[in-house]
Amino acid sequence: MSLRAIPLLVIAFILYNLLVMSMGVEGLSKEIFNVRLLSGGVWIFTWSDLLLMITLILLFIEIVKSTFTSTSTLIDHALSMVVFIALGAEFLMVPQAATSTFFLILVASLIDVIAGYTIGIRVARRDLSIGADQ
Repeated sequence: MSLRAIPLLVIAFILYNLLVMSMGVEGLSKEIFNVRLLSGGVWIFTWSDLLLMITLILLFIEIVKSTFTSTSTLIDHALSMVVFIALGAEFLMVPQAATSTFFLILVASLIDVIAGYTIGIRVARRDLSIGADQ
């Protein structure tokens, strides 16, 4: 099994759990830095914001990975479903996971699962139709 078959959203799952274990749920709202904007407002960047930014970047990479057709892609889709189920179970059963940040990671995982299968089917159809012309 190649490293390409590992769903990257598991990194966000692990990071969330590490942050909550080390800083507590309240630690997610701790400020990392702030920036005074031209409007006079202050933009505050928290640990939760960082985690969601990392999750979105990983989701983008996962969607790009799903455009390839190989055995490792099929394994990746299956493992993405396992990650989604694990996230859903933790969201429902662990009190520290009952946050909007964790819920958004769960939604990103659902998007990864749906997009992975949908894009995989579309790419496979395209490959079959190209082969049928010959």
